[in-house]
Order: sequence, then structure tokens, then C-alpha cells
Amino acid sequence: MNRILSEKDYQHFIMERLAQDNGYIIRQATSFDRLFAMDREMLYKFLNETQPEAMRALRKIYKTGLEDTIVSFINSEATKSRGSLLEVLKHGIEMSNMKLDLMYTQPATTFNKELLAKYKKNIFSVMEEVWASDAERMDLVIFLNGLAIMTFELKCNAAGQSYEDAIYQYRTDRDPKTRLFRFKSGVLVNFAMDLEEVYMTTRLSGKETFFLPFNRGNGKGVAAGAGNPIDPDKYSVSYMWEDILTKDTVLDLISKFIFIETKEKKDDATGKIKNSEAVIFPRYHQLDVIRKLLIDVCENHTAQNYLIQHSAGSGKTNSIAWLAHRLTSLHDAANKIIFDNVVIVTDRVVVDRQLQKAILGLEHKAGLIRVMDKTCTSSDLAIALNGNTKIIATTIQKFPYIVNSIAGLKTKRFAVIIDEAHSSTSGKDMAAVTQSLGAGDQDAPDVESQITDEIRKSGKQANVSMFAYTATPKPTTLQLFGRLNTKGQYEAFHVYSMKQAIEERFILDVLQNYTTYETFYQINKEVKDDPRCKTTEAKRQIARFVELHETNIAQRIEVIIEHFRTSVMTELGGMAKAMVITSSRQGAVKYRQAFEDYITKKGYTDIHALVAFSGKVKLPDDDKEFTEMSMNGFSEDKLTGAFEKDDYQVLLVANKYQTGFDQPKLCAMYILKKLKGVSAVQTLSRLNRIYPPYDKKTFILDFVNSYEDIKAAFAPYYTTTLLSNSVTPTAIYDLEAKIDAYAVLDPDDIEKANDLLYKEKISSKDKQKLTFYFKKSKNLIEARDDRQQTEMVTLMRHFVRFYEFLLQASCFEDADLHKKYNFITYLLAYISIKHPGQGYDLSGKIKATRFLQKKGEEHKKPDLVASPVMKLPVAESFGLTEAKEERLSQIIAEINSRTGKSYDNDVAVKAMLQIRDILLKSDKLKTSAKNNSVKDFAFSYFDGIDDALIEGLSQNQDFFSLLLGHDEIKKQVLGIFTDEIYKSLRKA
Repeated sequence: MNRILSEKDYQHFIMERLAQDNGYIIRQATSFDRLFAMDREMLYKFLNETQPEAMRALRKIYKTGLEDTIVSFINSEATKSRGSLLEVLKHGIEMSNMKLDLMYTQPATTFNKELLAKYKKNIFSVMEEVWASDAERMDLVIFLNGLAIMTFELKCNAAGQSYEDAIYQYRTDRDPKTRLFRFKSGVLVNFAMDLEEVYMTTRLSGKETFFLPFNRGNGKGVAAGAGNPIDPDKYSVSYMWEDILTKDTVLDLISKFIFIETKEKKDDATGKIKNSEAVIFPRYHQLDVIRKLLIDVCENHTAQNYLIQHSAGSGKTNSIAWLAHRLTSLHDAANKIIFDNVVIVTDRVVVDRQLQKAILGLEHKAGLIRVMDKTCTSSDLAIALNGNTKIIATTIQKFPYIVNSIAGLKTKRFAVIIDEAHSSTSGKDMAAVTQSLGAGDQDAPDVESQITDEIRKSGKQANVSMFAYTATPKPTTLQLFGRLNTKGQYEAFHVYSMKQAIEERFILDVLQNYTTYETFYQINKEVKDDPRCKTTEAKRQIARFVELHETNIAQRIEVIIEHFRTSVMTELGGMAKAMVITSSRQGAVKYRQAFEDYITKKGYTDIHALVAFSGKVKLPDDDKEFTEMSMNGFSEDKLTGAFEKDDYQVLLVANKYQTGFDQPKLCAMYILKKLKGVSAVQTLSRLNRIYPPYDKKTFILDFVNSYEDIKAAFAPYYTTTLLSNSVTPTAIYDLEAKIDAYAVLDPDDIEKANDLLYKEKISSKDKQKLTFYFKKSKNLIEARDDRQQTEMVTLMRHFVRFYEFLLQASCFEDADLHKKYNFITYLLAYISIKHPGQGYDLSGKIKATRFLQKKGEEHKKPDLVASPVMKLPVAESFGLTEAKEERLSQIIAEINSRTGKSYDNDVAVKAMLQIRDILLKSDKLKTSAKNNSVKDFAFSYFDGIDDALIEGLSQNQDFFSLLLGHDEIKKQVLGIFTDEIYKSLRKA
């Protein structure tokens, strides 16, 4: 037998693909200049071929020293404090008043033939076994026009290693000061890649280097998880050389995606503002959605709307920046610009500066973007919409004006990018908040509802395309922005699910440590008489009384504080924080008072709380007026900054900071409020931010909601499946039977794999096939929980050892069993990967602790099942007047076009009138009409339609069958009778 695949084989295979399929030049590692991280020969070749006149002029000036001068100047520009390799590549260099371009990007149109010709002259090359220094050797380095732009550390699963080993090497064996790896001036990105997965980083920082997955995702829609799909004919990561490393994609990434992000952070000790930089390289789903959107827009222009359902942790700000920037210069096949303006709509009162910086980081051009902040008026917006500013960023409060203004600008074409709801810096909460226990303040409609109402008023404008980003689309959002699939359901144009984000470790699963508490109490009368009360109002008052009862609050505060101090406080190296979700503003005030009373009584000095609520609050039997500022001691615009500091650990909120608040140090949440639907998801998602390099854990104590209700809220946006089974090993055939019981080994795969293993010579294609067989089994094993995986691997190891013993100690022969032994032997080598860990040195930074669950039900692992289908609103109802009969004709014409049927209008109307007569005789509907509003009556009305259709089926079978089989058409057609039948039955 031959070895399946070595790391060297894999390395050579990639190089062959790059050379044969992508036109790369394979260069010897001896051509690498480690001092400047470049291939001088390829650089000179590019410059001489694309800019001969400039090179001739410069050669007259610098003579034989030209090449060294160019190399030194490029190095100087790339390594200076404000310089970078990215800027040098994008903008070139200028020497002696002569401009030298170091790469050519693809022109937006095909008009400029000279630029197209130069674009094709970009030189891509690859080297293997490149010594970056005497102690650092890279498997592959990619060059653009002689400049090193990417490194690859490759690992082969079949050899018992994975991408994690590659990450470990980058973290521990690669010096960030080495010229090839220097931040900004070295390569743009470093990839850790095995046969199955890819991870990347743009900055090496020793053992604290943070790697991001660069995988396609495994699965479709809301079921998509981490990793990559398996393919019987390709490696799972083949998209890297078939797409990402192609010349067009690399140049597109450099010119239109990669940018340098600068963040400002205030130093608590000095009060000074410090800048931190990061090279932003798109994650795969970000690159994927932008490219797919551009392709669709080029074909459909402004005819379509788009819904992008991306989970928290998806990098939405950068995705919006990339999309806005690309749409400004997007041309169609006829080389015509598609959009005149791009409008970004957000709810932030102060529009996100990060978004503006990201756009300007891609192209710093005067007049490219105009931010309509809180000082701008609707008139300013009108001027911007009518002007030449390509990108206009404005707040959600001005959205009605945007719609109306765009409707009047028919000669211009607009792309409107809608950012989902976030809390503004002033703390205004625009998200939907459900009332609980009859308490709390009435909130304004959420952002989605506002946008929905305004679009309904205006309708889809022919000159406008809308791009709506949300992690939690409502039914109305799906209907307005989604697209019909083959099953007649509305769905998002692109999905990056919560499940995938969790599995890729961008966010945490907040339902993993969830404990519920129950509050028991007894209500007694304090008066002798027994007055009659309105039931609903009485229940609300009792609930509010219980909620704000001092004893109840005191008991809950004790649980919260003691739990935080004993189980949460030491997380994140002692920086952990918590949020308490109260049900009302009065509740927030009283819980904060109880909090202060308790820590004072206990003498605790290591825990302090802030409170967040809007307006002024008075408590019963207390004339004192409370505000957020008076209780905290500073204005509300300073709250987020204060909570970031180590001085405060707990934030008690009432209808604030439940959406859009991004504090990665939040580890625990204490729920004192009824949460439902999207509100529950958005509130609990405040906990899901990771906080590298710490291994953050989350914990929720819920005093109000049931775990089942919370799971139901997450179900449309999140999916996790747990499988269980159990076996134990005994003898060889028993071991075989128990292994087979798991159904992870395909007998046909075993047969085919052995055929290949015993071939005289294994080809590259054979190796891919073998990889597929082992990957298939590996995936099936990893689909089980940790316990079952351990059992299966233990069974297989016992099987191998016992079988080998039998072969040595007896004359045992079983050809089929031997084939299985061969397969399992290789499979064990394939899955038994020694992971050296993440490479973090956490000594002194964190303390190993675990969350304690003392009361109520504890839920360690969520057993959620996705429930992606939502109900859409019932079609509008209208009566059968002459005008509506004309509309009926339009409806039937639409039915004909959608179904291929040709129903005669008169026959159809006659059939519908027959249905109406049947419905008018229904006692059930008569009772419903007399006891309900027309809105509530509609539910029983549409339920009764099916009975009427079945009754009339014998006379109008074809048409009735169509209505019975298509709910949407049925409601459109027969909705015309709702009002008429309701009024008739109500009078009967």
C-alpha cells in the first residue's frame, strides 16, 4: 500500500493548479529577497513591460542604481509609520516626478483598451519553502508583480495535522518583526489551511494572534454551519485556488475590499486618545454576498429589493461599507452607471463614524460621502439627494422624507441600504419592546415597522433598489424585501445564520448556560368588602404590585449579587460585567436602590452598578424625582464610557441598551422582564460577543420567562441538533457490530478505498477520492456529541489493536474484516489530530472558573430546532362591486398567467358567488360575526372557505381545486367577500 497524501504532495498540487489554471509563474525560493519581502526579478519585469518610458527616463537619472533605488524606495514607503504595502500597491510610487504603478486594477468599463491591456500584464507568481529568516520557513508565498502579498502554512489531515497546527506555528514560530510578516508593510494576509478548512489573519502578534475562519459554510440557508461542504471530486478548500487566488479575485480584493481601519480609544489613565490600526480582509460570507449582489444588480438594475439576513458577529458595518462603495461605480453590461446615489439609512442619531471611516478607507475621495448628522435638516437632505454626492448616510428619523424625495426624483436612480436597528449614542431604543406583567412604558414602533409603514405608503419605486440588512427579519420584512423561492415562500437573498456565526466562534451561544427561577407568592384581601373589578386591569395591578414589592426585589437582588460575585466576577481576568433587565422604569429605580442597600449592608466594595432609563420617575408614596443622571452622577451620554471602566460591573436597564449595545465584557444577564420574539433574541444577544484572548462564558438567570419560550423566540434564526446513542466494546465481531451501529462507515466506501489503496500507483485523483471517503466518515462522526465521538474513536482503536493482535497470534482470516481494518486505520490517523491549542499565554490573565447553577432548571446545551417559516399577513379584503369585479378580472388574469389555466371570467364569478351563498348559510360563521370584529372574524372566515369549496367541488372541480391547493390565491380571490358576509351575518 502507498501513503495517501503528504503535506508536500498537497503543496505541489496547489502550485500546479495555480500555474496550470491561473497562469501563475512558479519561482524558486532562491529568488526571494527576505530583506525587502519581494522577488526583484518579477518586479523589474513588470515595470519594464508596463511602463517602459518611465523606466527609461529614470534609468538616465539613476543609471545602474535604478533597481536598488526602486526597491529601497518601495520599502521606505511601505514601512514608514503612515505607510503600508496596501497603499503602495493601490497608489504606486513617485520618483523624480515620475509615477510608477505597482499594479493595475480592472477598469470599471471596457472603453479604455490600454488600461485593459495593462491589467492583463499583472504578474502573479508563487514560491514554496520560502525562508523568511534563518528560522522561519513558509510553505507557500504568493507574489503580485514581485511583491509578497500572501503566505500559506499548509497542513494535511491525512498526515494527522490540521489548520490548528498551522495556526499554532504562526503564533509560536513566526516573528511579527520579520520583514515578510511585518504589520502593514509585510504580506496583506496569512492563511492557515488544511484539506478541509481555511483560517486567516492580517496581523501576527505572537501567541495572541487572532485568526478568523475563511470558510464557505457547510449547508444552506438557516441550516448553514461552519466549515466547508465535502465534494467527491475535489478538496473541500478547492475554492481557494479555483476562485480566491485567481488573478481577478486577488486584484479585486486589493483594490476594492482590503482597507486599513483606524480606531480611536481613550486611555483611562492619561485621558489621551490612542489610535489602533487593523488591516481588514473580508470574511468569506462578506465577499460572497457583495459579489452575488453585484451580479444580480447588473442584471436587474433597480427592479429588485434585497434582504440580507446576517447574524450578529457577521461584520455588518464593513459589509455595508463595501456594498455602498461598490454600488457607486457599478456599471452594467452596456458600460452604463446603474445608481446615481447610494443612501445608507440607520437609526443612529449620530451616524456611525466607523462606517464613514470604512468607506473612506476604501477610497479617500473628496465629496464621496455626506453624513447627515443631527445638525442636518430635511432641506440639507434634499440638497444632497439632488446633488452629486455619491453616498449619503442619514438617520432613520429622516427615512419618510427619503422615500418621498426619491419618489419625486424619477430621473435619478438610488440604492438604499437599510441598517438594522441599533441604540443611538443618546440611548434612544428603537427596537420593539414587549410589555410584561402589565408594567413598563409604551415604546415607539421599532425601526423595521417604521420602514415597513413608509414603504407601504410609497410602494416600490421603479428607480430604487433597497438592500435591507437584519439578523432577525419579521414577516413583513420578508414580504417587502425577500424573494419568492420555488416553494412559494419569501426568503432572504443571502443568509449568514446565527448557527454558523456561533460555530465559527464569532459569537457565543447564549442559551448554553440558562437557569430559570420561579417566584411564588400568595395574594390576600386587606378589606372586608369585595368590589367588582375589571379582570384584565386587576391582574395587571396585582402583577405590578408583586413585581415592585420590596421583599420580592430584596430577595432577587441577593440572588443576583451573590451569583455575580461567586460565579461571574472572576471571568475575563476580573473584568466581567452583567446586565439586569428590569420590567419598568420604576423597577429600575427600585432595583438600583435595593442593590446599593445590599452591598452597603454586606460591606462589598468590589461591585458597583449603574442604571439606565429615560425621562423622570416618581415612586409611589415618594415625592422625590429620579433621573438616570441623578442616580449615576453624570450625564447619560457618558454612561457607556463609564460602564467600560473597571469601576462598574453591573448595568440595570429599563427599555434601554437591549439592542445595539456592544459591550464584549458582558458575561451574565439577569432577566426580570417578559421577553418575546425578536425582542428576546435581540436582548439576550447582548451577551454573545467574544472577547479574545479570553475564553468567555455566558450565563443567564431568568426570573420571568420559561426556557421553552426563549427557545421558541430563537427558533426562526438559530438551529442546533443534538444526537444521542450509546454502545460499549467487547470482542472483535461485537466491536465491529457496535461500530457499524453508528452508521458512520459506508461499506461501499470501504470497498472502493481498498481498491485504491492496493493500486500499484495512486494518482492525484485517487488521493482526492480517498480523502473524500475519509472526510465523509469523519463528518458523520463529528456530527455526534463529544461523548459519542469519544466512544466511537475508542471502539475503533480497540478494534484495530485487537485485530492486529489476532493477526499476530492466530490464523484468523476474514478478507472483509481486513478491509474494514485498513479503512479504520487510515480513518483514525485522519481524525486523531493533535491540537496544540490556540497558542495563548493566559497565565495571569484569567482564572479557570465555572458558572454555578443553584436554583431552578439548568440548561447546559440548547436543543433548538429551526423553525424558519413565518406567517405572512392576510390579503386585503374588499367587496364585490362593479369596480371590484373589474379588479377580479385582473386577479383572474394573474391566476391565468401563474397557473397556465384559462378560467372564464363569468364562470369564475358564478362559482365564487356560489361559495358566498354557502358561507352565508354557515351557523359557525354567523356566531363568529356576532361576537367578533371584522378583523377577528376574518380568521374563522378563511377557515370556513375550505368547507365551502369542498361542498361546491362537484360542480366546479377544476377551479375549486386550484383554490383549495393555493392558500395565497384563495385569499386573494375570496377575500372580496369578507366584509359583505360579515355584515350580512351580523344582521341575521
